[in-house]
Amino acid sequence: MLGRTGNLEWERHSKHRIHDASPRLYCCDSRFRHSSEDRERGKLAGDSGVGDSISAGYGLPAGSGWVSLLQERLKQEHRPHTVVNASISGDTTAGGRARLDALLSRYRPAVTVIELGGNDGLRGGSVDAMRQNLAAMTVAAQKAGSRVLLIGMRMPPNYGPAYIERFDATFAEVAKAHKTALVPFLFEGFGENEAMFQPDRIHPVAAAQPKLLDNVWRELKPMLGATGRSG
Repeated sequence: MLGRTGNLEWERHSKHRIHDASPRLYCCDSRFRHSSEDRERGKLAGDSGVGDSISAGYGLPAGSGWVSLLQERLKQEHRPHTVVNASISGDTTAGGRARLDALLSRYRPAVTVIELGGNDGLRGGSVDAMRQNLAAMTVAAQKAGSRVLLIGMRMPPNYGPAYIERFDATFAEVAKAHKTALVPFLFEGFGENEAMFQPDRIHPVAAAQPKLLDNVWRELKPMLGATGRSG
């Protein structure tokens, strides 16, 4: 799983960025170079993000993942933002932390979406280390002038109540400590429905992607300002 889907996603968006000077919304880790004044006006605002296979579209037809659907919704609402997806399948909070500074320096997004931590948990990794990594990424993005949306995940029951409780609480604790927006649980509303997941029972199917988008959009939309219009 490591790298392949995410790298393909990154290359596809990289080519798109070469020809598109509009604002960027980074889904997982990225930024774009425009003045803060322009970003505030929404004329050159963008969003970017760092994430794992859930945001990289693992096992899905091209263009059907929630991040691709996000770009479509932005267009439908006549918003100028362009999504830059730097998600990599198999990535952890440590991996995202290691590459975020370079992405922020290069792209300078108006909004940074951080969807990481699931692989930390599935591997039984240190919750304290995950918290430190999420906090460090949040602070780095904020120092770079980006608003942050943190996306939470939950672990299945077989990881034990103590670990699950600490893991689940981490996202809210980081969001509260650094005053960032939070999606408490990315799979809210369908996480118990096995029909919404691929055979591995980890990655949502194409039919679940609009639900993922809706869960993110509730928190993301207020961060974009009133630059769009209905229609």
